[in-house]
Amino acid sequence: MRSLRRVHEIMAMPVPAWQPIERRGPPATAVLRHFAAHLRQHVGNPEVTIRKKLDHVGKLFEHLRRSGKSWRRLSLPEIDAFLIDCASHFARSTTADIASTVRSFARFLLASGRIRTDLADGVISPVQPKLERTRRALPWEDVQRLLRAVDTSTARGLRDHAMLLMMSTYGLGAGEVIGLQLQDIDWNAGTLQMSRPKTGVNFVLPLLPPVAKVLARYLRHGRPSHTPTRHVFVQMKVPFGALTASSAVRHVLIKHAKVAGIQAPYLGSHVLRHSNAARQLDVGTKVRVLSDLLGHRDPESVSAYIRIATQSLREVSLPVPR
Repeated sequence: MRSLRRVHEIMAMPVPAWQPIERRGPPATAVLRHFAAHLRQHVGNPEVTIRKKLDHVGKLFEHLRRSGKSWRRLSLPEIDAFLIDCASHFARSTTADIASTVRSFARFLLASGRIRTDLADGVISPVQPKLERTRRALPWEDVQRLLRAVDTSTARGLRDHAMLLMMSTYGLGAGEVIGLQLQDIDWNAGTLQMSRPKTGVNFVLPLLPPVAKVLARYLRHGRPSHTPTRHVFVQMKVPFGALTASSAVRHVLIKHAKVAGIQAPYLGSHVLRHSNAARQLDVGTKVRVLSDLLGHRDPESVSAYIRIATQSLREVSLPVPR
């Protein structure tokens, strides 16, 4: 079917429209709708975060339903049982994220008068070791080896190489790179107009010559000419729509890391972002500047990257006394 559609498009023949994915409607229950409004109006969470938190609370509701209870009879033992069950299915970081949502939901229930007991302070989440993020960065030599391992003789390879080069050069997250559109590239001014997916904040990056060269090659020889989207990075199969999930970027990264022979305990979609941050600190970039480049609201967030800037740490080390 995909091949037939491609033939019809090239021959300018009418093709029935692909059925779009149904958009998620508003929450089914009043309490979830009010919780979403609370997160939007009073907490300032972006829509993507609100959807994630509603999904977390939905999991809590399903757990309570299996026990024959509802949020009106929410108690700490029930919350503990729910988080223990989550820990058996999800990673520690995911369980900690769910626990944070449950804590927020409990505060909302108390503030809105739906419950009378303050449960938030009693919600216990898994401890996240401060050094855990150090495993998320690749040595810069491995990043270069990863880029060299991409086969740029194919259209897919041109796309993957351009995408991975942008992520490693600018420290972009998966959502930022797959959100890039053609009109965001100003070839005359030599700039890239980017947007933070979570906050919607726009920022401008210089279009560095090596990146511009790779991007231009992909757009000329790799990106399909018949696409229904203005996104720069698209799927390499009909209907050539935009990449829509960070899992697609993770798949690309793991695929080429395997070819390059890179073995790392963590190969998520943010590994190149962490690698870039460590590299920036190694070459002397100021913490305040790096924080702005990465889009962190709190400069303290960069402290996780300081622990992996090993070259800089070696230069400031003191001799061991005898």
